[in-house]
Amino acid sequence: MQTMKDLLSWVDEVKTLCQPDRVYWLNGSKEEEKAFYDELISTGKAIQLNPLLRPYSYAFFSDPSDVARVEKRTFIASRNAEDAGPTNNWIDPKALKKTMTKLYHGSMKGRTMYVIPYMMGPMHSEISKAGIEITDSLYVVVNMIKMTRVGTEVLDLIKNGKSYIPGLHSVGAPLKDNEKDCTWPCAPIEQKYIAHFPEERLIWSYGSGYGGNALLGKKCLALRIASKMAKDEGWMAEHMLILKITNPKGEYKYILGAFPSACGKTNLSMLVPTIPGWKVETVGDDIAWIWRKKDGRLYAINPEKGFFGVAKGTSYKSNPNAMKAIEKNTIFTNVAITDQNDVWWEGIDQEKPSHLKDWQQQDHDLSMKTPAAHSNSRFTVEATESPVLAKEWDDPEGVLISAILVGGRRPSTIPLVHESLSWSHGVFMGSMMGSEITAATISDDIGKVRRDPFAMLPFIGYHVGDYLNHWLDMGKDVDQNLLPKIYYVNWFRKDHNGQFLWPGFGENSRVLKWIFERVDHKASAKLTPIGYVPDKNSLDLDGLNLSKKTFKALTTINISAWLKEVESIRIYYKTIGYKLPEALVHELDELKYRLRKELYQMKAHKLGIYQSPIGHIVYEHDDHHLYGLSIEEDFHEEGLVFEKDDFIEHELEGYFHGDIKQFDVDVVFEKGTDFQKMVWHELLQIPFGQTKSYQDIANAVGNPKAVRAVGQACKKNPVGIVVPCHRVIGKNNKLTGYSGKNYIHLKKKLLDMEKAFLR
Repeated sequence: MQTMKDLLSWVDEVKTLCQPDRVYWLNGSKEEEKAFYDELISTGKAIQLNPLLRPYSYAFFSDPSDVARVEKRTFIASRNAEDAGPTNNWIDPKALKKTMTKLYHGSMKGRTMYVIPYMMGPMHSEISKAGIEITDSLYVVVNMIKMTRVGTEVLDLIKNGKSYIPGLHSVGAPLKDNEKDCTWPCAPIEQKYIAHFPEERLIWSYGSGYGGNALLGKKCLALRIASKMAKDEGWMAEHMLILKITNPKGEYKYILGAFPSACGKTNLSMLVPTIPGWKVETVGDDIAWIWRKKDGRLYAINPEKGFFGVAKGTSYKSNPNAMKAIEKNTIFTNVAITDQNDVWWEGIDQEKPSHLKDWQQQDHDLSMKTPAAHSNSRFTVEATESPVLAKEWDDPEGVLISAILVGGRRPSTIPLVHESLSWSHGVFMGSMMGSEITAATISDDIGKVRRDPFAMLPFIGYHVGDYLNHWLDMGKDVDQNLLPKIYYVNWFRKDHNGQFLWPGFGENSRVLKWIFERVDHKASAKLTPIGYVPDKNSLDLDGLNLSKKTFKALTTINISAWLKEVESIRIYYKTIGYKLPEALVHELDELKYRLRKELYQMKAHKLGIYQSPIGHIVYEHDDHHLYGLSIEEDFHEEGLVFEKDDFIEHELEGYFHGDIKQFDVDVVFEKGTDFQKMVWHELLQIPFGQTKSYQDIANAVGNPKAVRAVGQACKKNPVGIVVPCHRVIGKNNKLTGYSGKNYIHLKKKLLDMEKAFLR
């Protein structure tokens, strides 16, 4: 058990190591805070904004090398490398401490060492955690005052036996005698370290002054260290908003929401509903600590005391309540400054002024195309400044959770909202969530999905497989009816012109209303292979100019797209390794089964099934005509009715025994473009046991430049084997994808079999 004596001893050790000019313990008073701002202004590290336009507010401007979290320099130094898992950077803790101790030696020369006693969570909650941050950055100090509960009350609790998480931070810029300090001291990128020692509950940060790297109570403690503590102690630390929603009758519920960056988490937590009589209030906008009480239900607190939000894009349209919250008593970082000494950023409501000082304090005018504010510009403001702060936000008992949202930016495939079938299925939904990589990102993976389980990818303090298993464990040994419903929402679905189908912002309250009423068993829904989606009568669209066609596009389940999603998830799951919970593999297999069943039930013709040497072959037929044929390695027959076609199965039997080299069955192409049908007919001309390239097929159909289009046609071939797309190969005889799936091994088997029969 830690004691006050231990704390004093540790502070002395740090003082000896870092060699500050003085040591100051924060008491948390308003007079103290004012003195800090006076010092920051007098030393030129901050500017005070216009008190008439932005009272008691200040602006800071960072070094260009220190503007965001540095994931490549963030480490989970667990004792065993395996415990960090595939999503974290690992360094041996002994080696890391040796390296960082050398960096810390004398790192605070010429500076003040501040000792910040702080609490994450309401002061007397059973789940709250105390922390001590030692830092040489006054910017960190004033931000921690807004983001956490700082002061002597925390020290008193520690004196009375409450344990604490120690954190050491230095900007890594010691000053020589009489050397003038710069406005934003920091170390070069190669000397930046944000280190977590999960078994010791210890945080060391060096070289960065930026929020997520330096405010050790935020991501470092509240997520990375806390997530490991939560696993060990049976609770959860999650990257989630907490909102309170109240209906016109005064009935209310609390909802959690996990979203990756740029998906509107803060906006949703401060939503202004467009439907009359409904109200949304904020409990927390970024982090939730969740635990199960004796009644079997899940409760949550917001461990933070403030909002550390992205300024850029925030406006009275996107988030009016955030704009009201930052009208005063706010710290701004890396925004632009107007000639009236107020803040400005791209996406704010006002037109761009003719002259500004940009985030590097350089002159900026209308002719310049570079942004005036940094894309990761920030505001720091206490939660009590919010006009929609729920009265329960600081309740030590927490709030009862009725629903959990997960989501991401998905322009296709994922519907507007769907409800999980069970707790295990909901955890599966959270495990596969993420956002599609777009052209806004410099990447070779444009169009692919960056998976981000429960939006915790950069913040899980241990192995992601163990993390997902912990989610499953939270639903065990309890009445499933007591657990929150889990919903996947997607505000970002687009049409074929790239336009958003859903208006978003305040209109998202319509989805929240449906979820509210689903929890109360009052709203209807349609059962689909992926879960429950709103039917045409259950989602409140009154006053919203949304056509039936658009609603259908928002709620329709594209079976083919979802089957591709299944294979994409399977590839992602392989990166997790052997610790991936079997329950999630089972959920993925069950999803595929439900999708295939739905697909076959939609068929206009009879279904047959033939057991071949390479797996089940499901074929669609009618009076000896063949309309479709696919190979299913892990096929479930339950719930489907099959009718055998003797002629087709005789042909398949002969093919797999080498007796039939050319199929005589009539193939009918009901769907496909004229070009695709040309390609498919050309495939029928490739002899048994031989191959042609995609270029050969493009030449044969009279369009030599259409090599990629030929590849797409092969992927969409509805009648595998009989229409032998497996005989089409890439350049230099390279095998490529088969049947639009990751079935290259099947392609190889078929080609090897055919060649063997020709010997």
